[in-house]
Amino acid sequence: MSSDEIFDEKKSVFITSRPIDGDYSDTKKESSESIDDADKERILLRIKELTKTYWEDNNSIDPVTQFLYDVVVDMEVEKGIQILQETYANHFDDVNFPSDDLEYVRILSLGYEHFQGDLATYELDVKVMAALIDSHSPYPEVRAVCDPFDDPTIPVETFRVYVLGIVWVGIGSFVNEFFQQRQPSLTISSTAIQLLLYPCGKLWAKIVPDWGFTFRGTRVSLNPGPWTNKEQMLATLMVNIGATSLNFAAYVIVMRLEMFFNLEWVSFGFMFVMNLSSLFFGFGLAGMMRRWVIYPVKTVWPTVLPTLALNRALLVPEMRSNIHGWTISKYKFFFIVLIAAFFYFFIPDYLFKALSYFNWMTWIAPQNKTLAIVTGSYIGLGFNPITTFDWSIINYTVPLTVPFFSLVNRYIGSLIGAFLMLGFYWKNYKWTAYMPINSATLYDNLGKTYNTSRVSSNLQLDEEAYLNYSPPYISAGNLLLNGSLFTLYVLAFTYVLLTEHRLLWNAVKSFWVTIRHPGASTMSNFNDPHTRMMRKYKEVPDWWYLSVLVGSFVLGVIAVKCWPTDTPVYGIVVIALLSIAMIIPSTLVYSITGYELNVYYFAVVITGYMCKGNGMANMLCRLYGNNIDVQGESFISDQKMGHYVKLPPRAVFRAQMIAVFIQGCITIGVVQFCMDSIVDFCSNTQVDKFTCTFPHQLYSQTIMYGIIGPERMFFTLYPVLKYCFLIGFLIAIPAYILKIYFPKVMMYAQPILVVNGLSRWGATYNMSHYTPGLIAGFVFNRYIKHRYVKWWTKYNYVLTSALSAGVAFGGIIIFLTLQYTNTSVKWWGNRVYAAGVDYAKNATLLDVPENGFGLKVGEFR
Repeated sequence: MSSDEIFDEKKSVFITSRPIDGDYSDTKKESSESIDDADKERILLRIKELTKTYWEDNNSIDPVTQFLYDVVVDMEVEKGIQILQETYANHFDDVNFPSDDLEYVRILSLGYEHFQGDLATYELDVKVMAALIDSHSPYPEVRAVCDPFDDPTIPVETFRVYVLGIVWVGIGSFVNEFFQQRQPSLTISSTAIQLLLYPCGKLWAKIVPDWGFTFRGTRVSLNPGPWTNKEQMLATLMVNIGATSLNFAAYVIVMRLEMFFNLEWVSFGFMFVMNLSSLFFGFGLAGMMRRWVIYPVKTVWPTVLPTLALNRALLVPEMRSNIHGWTISKYKFFFIVLIAAFFYFFIPDYLFKALSYFNWMTWIAPQNKTLAIVTGSYIGLGFNPITTFDWSIINYTVPLTVPFFSLVNRYIGSLIGAFLMLGFYWKNYKWTAYMPINSATLYDNLGKTYNTSRVSSNLQLDEEAYLNYSPPYISAGNLLLNGSLFTLYVLAFTYVLLTEHRLLWNAVKSFWVTIRHPGASTMSNFNDPHTRMMRKYKEVPDWWYLSVLVGSFVLGVIAVKCWPTDTPVYGIVVIALLSIAMIIPSTLVYSITGYELNVYYFAVVITGYMCKGNGMANMLCRLYGNNIDVQGESFISDQKMGHYVKLPPRAVFRAQMIAVFIQGCITIGVVQFCMDSIVDFCSNTQVDKFTCTFPHQLYSQTIMYGIIGPERMFFTLYPVLKYCFLIGFLIAIPAYILKIYFPKVMMYAQPILVVNGLSRWGATYNMSHYTPGLIAGFVFNRYIKHRYVKWWTKYNYVLTSALSAGVAFGGIIIFLTLQYTNTSVKWWGNRVYAAGVDYAKNATLLDVPENGFGLKVGEFR
């Protein structure tokens, strides 16, 4: 049978099964005990070359290589070719599958006649590649942080895990919520808390006595022995929840703070109930998404890999190796980088602040508005080749974690957006030249901040007052943000539905099977090595997560009915259903590319039509849309980590439930403390950078779509926005057709990410945040990954974890010991960046006329 019958040359996909060419029955290898030293050395050498591992000699190979060796020895060539055929059919358009490896899989799967080499080498390579894919992972990133085997006897859900997890959830929740409204935000990431958990666990194992009791045949002990990597990861999953801030905090700030809506009835009880409702709603939904984004092998979730890498560096024994001259262990490397990053962060964040937002081009002419608008790091677009020496800004796009193709696609989108903004800003399209070019603030027709109190009472629109005041006007960046998000939602939903229809349909069938047969395994349709290992553990029934989902929704109904929210229950129901439909394409994109799409904006518009002129209803319905998106994806990614490390699913469920409750209780108090204690909290000129970027966006969007309403925005003020939904659909269809006929090209050209890059405007972020990430991504995730892959495999994720941890600790120490006590270093390096119009953030291209701009009274309704 010719290769033309196996492959459709136009699409480069398998179209039929293929019998094996030739008779390999006489060439099968015997079992491992009959392999002589020469054959063993040849097999080990080929495993080392194809897997790019870094052990030094065949007498001290690592356990993973030994495992793969045993699989290779026992594998038949026919079985290997079958595995490779299926692999290419399933991954031919997989952007995360290394292109060189994928091409080699294609050649091997065609048969020996297509292989340039001798038969023995062909057979060995078939078995090694098949073993690597079928018994480990096709992705080098995953192989770098996971084992292809599991020991179910390792202690996991112990008493000390819960004690340490609860303590660090509390600490992480407090610190991260406190710094969330700072720009750039400073967080104790999950990787940093891992570092703090590790000595706690080791110390517990050393000093706590082995006291315990036996319950139903299982011994429960205060100290079951050495602190294990599974205990470390389960505790990390708990603190990872505490390491994320609550988006509900932004809603509280907007509702309570005087500079926003100043609603006095928003009590602690309302905040507590609504917060827990929104949190557990996202958690319940996350569990229902397992079939779509946890079990499929293509859902890599690159953002979780650094956490797994650090877990291995701390607790998994490492064999000595020499990689391009580097012999340092990952453990020592982590601490050296962490200490260096900690002390270095004092330079750009305290001693020489101009190195943080390095707006050096504006220093040439500080009062030149055009220069500031184009090159500025604060008010401008950030066109600047060297924009920062601050890792907290470089790491804004997590460049050492997400795939390089994702960085490039989003950067292209941001670049296109910047030129679009310059075009209609200089043309004064929709009066944008009378406002700062890239601002989340709403303006009135005199160019001043929009005064909501003049058009609303208790977040309800007063139409007569509105007609006598002014419509809300938005900046060029905000206009681009709105339009690109509307385009993105339709594009993402349509494009993912078309390109991933097979995966989606299989997951739907699996879900239907478990409904009809509640005892059926949710993993039954998945056969990758990690899922096969996870079948040893009891699954979490769907009804557990469904019960959490329903219970949290009931709490939400109680909150909106028992307090004067003016929010109809049907509004929450509609938004929940719509957002559930959108979370599938959103999480699929996130799990493959490492970027969130933030589809919550869709809820804002829909609620604006359902509850016209009702700002509170708009915010609370948006809250559910936001949490389904953001919180749900966070919980899902944590569950993927548990899947990679082989944590019992029920242990993960219990740990996450406890952590969510603790986080929900603590963070409400933190938000209240910030509003009461930080001077000028959320002001654009707040001295310690507590400028509240998201609350400002939320406030603006609530006015636009909640109080003024989407109908006025779409038909009177900015008619172009309503066509963006159609544009998203029109982009999706030709993009899908191109993907069919040019799969290799479209594998890297991702229209969703490009449009997502367009949506990164409209706030205080600009090219100065994106350019350094692209450079760092090219160096590490392109150049080093391809040229020094062994170094990259061993050190890359450890490096990004250490840098982030060092910056986080440095930022906290600087704030608590220096900034909070108003201790500063006064010199040119701490003044020059703020000396011009860039830092003032109020420069506009055109001066506002005395009688104002925009629509006159009678021209808007």
